Amino acid sequence: MGHVVQHVYNKIKKGEEAVSTFSELLRRHCLRTIPRIICQCCNNFNVKLDSKDVEILRILQKNCRLSAKEIAEKIKSPISTVYAKIRRMEKLKVILGYRAILNAKELGRGTTAFILASVAYRVPGSKEPLSQVEIAEKIALFPEVQEVHIISGNWDLLIKVKAKDVDEVGEFVVDKLRKVEGIEKTLTCMVFKTAKETTEIPIFRERGA
Repeated sequence: MGHVVQHVYNKIKKGEEAVSTFSELLRRHCLRTIPRIICQCCNNFNVKLDSKDVEILRILQKNCRLSAKEIAEKIKSPISTVYAKIRRMEKLKVILGYRAILNAKELGRGTTAFILASVAYRVPGSKEPLSQVEIAEKIALFPEVQEVHIISGNWDLLIKVKAKDVDEVGEFVVDKLRKVEGIEKTLTCMVFKTAKETTEIPIFRERGA
């Protein structure tokens, strides 16, 4: 931020800005500068991807069963280029795998719950504090669990569960989750209706790519 202040000060000395106060000039300059910085950050990847890579990823997220030939036709590139780009992104672990998306309701697992859990890091009889990561990994082994996240705030873990019905969610919480060493208390949030549930990652193309 120091370079912004210096830039504003230089403008005042040169008389390039007709603004009565330094603070107002600084505010105006920041409003012009910060959006550009945010835009640049949003368009940066951890790996180098060009516009064709991004197009391929968007297509595969919609339908990963398409052949290299079909993708090549959509993005107007040679099949060999598409094949090479996909293999490269697999090696870079940009693409982690290809999976079928199942209909949980039709398979009798249409009830979703998000469970907040707090962790007691010290339990009676234990000399060493419990590991939050190890507790999360134990919970992740339960077949009902789809996601486990270590989070900030008043709770330590956020757990997503798919079950047959509310009773099964209750059985999971009482008979499994609360028996995990270190779990202190839980709060279960039942999902009434899902407006969006996706595995797609929003991808922004790099500027100039």
